[in-house]
Amino acid sequence: MARRKTTLTVLRSERISPHLVRVVLGGAGFDDFAPSEFTDSYVKLLFQADGAEITRTYTVRSVDPTAREIAIDFVVHGDDGIAGPWAERVQPGETISMFGPGGAYAPRTDADWHLLAGDESAIPAIAVALAALPAGTKAKVFVEVGSVLDEIAFETAADIELTWVHREDAPESLLGDTVRSAEWLPGVAQVFIHGEARVVMSELRKYVRNERGVAAEWASISGYWRRGHTEEGFRVWKSEQRELRAS
Repeated sequence: MARRKTTLTVLRSERISPHLVRVVLGGAGFDDFAPSEFTDSYVKLLFQADGAEITRTYTVRSVDPTAREIAIDFVVHGDDGIAGPWAERVQPGETISMFGPGGAYAPRTDADWHLLAGDESAIPAIAVALAALPAGTKAKVFVEVGSVLDEIAFETAADIELTWVHREDAPESLLGDTVRSAEWLPGVAQVFIHGEARVVMSELRKYVRNERGVAAEWASISGYWRRGHTEEGFRVWKSEQRELRAS
């Protein structure tokens, strides 16, 4: 089956935090977009760079069928990368095409509690998951950002314990140590951990799957990016890792 391609018009943009910009899309192309049932719904955005078409993967922050709007949040760090600088400079009326959405995770109602963790790149997916949790649901949430200025508000009816992890000038991520040292609640946990690949896969995946014994069907754990790699290089690295695990 051919992948669904949608072209949308930029309606507006707004800065959510010093390093997070939200771009709202809509226009006639909205009719071609079929929302996903998953809270980690993602699209492959198509950018032009050096005469070539380059894809970048981003989580859909929200879909408003009444207003006919789709919001996507971008982590921005000045001129670094392709998508971030685009999000900072894009103007209403410009268009962008995308493939998707895809997705694989949504909070399960039969879990006793939920563990969600990640860095800035996982904030959109975590936010959507928290909004989907019903009242009375227990969740422990860990989010690593640069500083207190990068904290945002999460809307949820769930009973959450939120821990912000501030990197500041730390040479390495502090997320892994923070999650491992936190109390592990009794009962069956559903886990969602995404972000920088080394932290997620080398540190937290082993902790959750091996030390805490969380079965694969209860865990969505994957890297969204890898330090020092473009998305193209990251795809190659992930493929190599899959081959190593299969050997």
